[in-house]
Amino acid sequence: MSTSQWTLSPDRFFDPDPAQRRVARDLYEASAGLPLICPHGHVDPQIFANPDYSFGSPTELLIIPDHYVTRMLYSVGVPLEALGVPRLDGGPVEQDHRKIWQTFAEHFHLFRGTPSGAWLAAELVGLFGVTEKLNGRTAQAAYDQIEARLAEPAFRPRALFERFNIEVLCTTDAATDTLAQHQTIRASGWTGDIRPTFRPDAVVNLDAAGWRGNIDRLCQVSNIDVDSYSAFIQALEQRRTVFKQLGATATDHAAVTAFTERLSPANADVIFQLALQNRTTATDARRFTGHMLLEMARMSVEDGLVMQLHVGAVRNHNEPVYQRFGSDKGCDIPRASDFVADLRPLLNAYGNDPRLTLILFTLDETTYARELAPLAGHYPAVRLGPPWWFHDSFNGMRRYFDQVIETAGLYNTAGFNDDTRAYPSIPARHDLWRRASADWLAGLVVRHIVDEEEAHEMACDLAYGLAKRAYKLA
Repeated sequence: MSTSQWTLSPDRFFDPDPAQRRVARDLYEASAGLPLICPHGHVDPQIFANPDYSFGSPTELLIIPDHYVTRMLYSVGVPLEALGVPRLDGGPVEQDHRKIWQTFAEHFHLFRGTPSGAWLAAELVGLFGVTEKLNGRTAQAAYDQIEARLAEPAFRPRALFERFNIEVLCTTDAATDTLAQHQTIRASGWTGDIRPTFRPDAVVNLDAAGWRGNIDRLCQVSNIDVDSYSAFIQALEQRRTVFKQLGATATDHAAVTAFTERLSPANADVIFQLALQNRTTATDARRFTGHMLLEMARMSVEDGLVMQLHVGAVRNHNEPVYQRFGSDKGCDIPRASDFVADLRPLLNAYGNDPRLTLILFTLDETTYARELAPLAGHYPAVRLGPPWWFHDSFNGMRRYFDQVIETAGLYNTAGFNDDTRAYPSIPARHDLWRRASADWLAGLVVRHIVDEEEAHEMACDLAYGLAKRAYKLA
């Protein structure tokens, strides 16, 4: 296989029509240099707590923990063991990081035309300075290049935070987390703005793995004996207060569906007591989660934390992979969602209250124009999150803009968040969004739907202002 120089076109993702491309360039230039607002993601706060934290090898950073990467290779028959993914039973997996990298490079062509391919190219070329396209022949030279960069002080997480021009980055933390890493960051004197986000799924969803143990941990961190539903609510409210004291402005909730239902305190306690005895049914768990989403909205009205709801992922669809490797291994699959019926109890209770901000995310694109845009275009509490997960792509963004903005309006959306564990990919993800936004807005300009002055304001809001305001980070 021949090699060639690897460069990224300055016009990537822009329309080939010269008039639209010219406007897109101008709009992109207006927003490209704005600071990054990262209000939702899964970067481990540990990397900022330790000023000397090292990412390890290129393989440890870019392959083993990234289920976008391992998912693609697994889909063509590469065993996860061959990629160094740890097994739950401690069984043998490939330990030679250069060999894993070689396998990745030999399959790099699989990512052509995908968002992962765009992010990886931007990282390898723009961040690490790789100059030849990645393939089997260039694999080891690229590995050497990245390994050398990672050894430099400039590639420590705190230094990259400043290089990336990140204004604020929010992590996602379990309700039972002591937040010790966040406390360490604050006590260190470093000025980087890292904030926690309250995620109670592991104690709210009764069918969560290890639920009973999670309740024990909730008792420990809250100093409340969680032996009843009322004590459970008290402990969650206490933890939210602690999160707020460390800078949190948001909560995050994941559910298979958007189902909500109001239970009486007595009925909620009956289900909670059954759960403590490991006697709940799937129906019990569904009803309790639906009720707790209402309670989380009620708490957000009272304490001001923005509420995020991510709906539509069937987790761990591949049971053998889940049993062998655990969760978050690329086995999650989208499913259909019903927001109109399922969210009605919550929205009737709190959707008209301006103290609530409810940011909705979906993996079911068919709901954009039919359900989500009309809901956001009516209820004062509702904002639409950006295209998520499988749709965090150029075409996914275009579909989102086309289906949502006409009905909801731009200012009922929440801008962009990168929603990633892959810290070095954050600038690439924001850059793709800013390019897609500029190109879509340029289409409005050349069609004389908005003028260039309006489009410039919209581009800057899409890149920066909407997210900052929606998540109360101003």
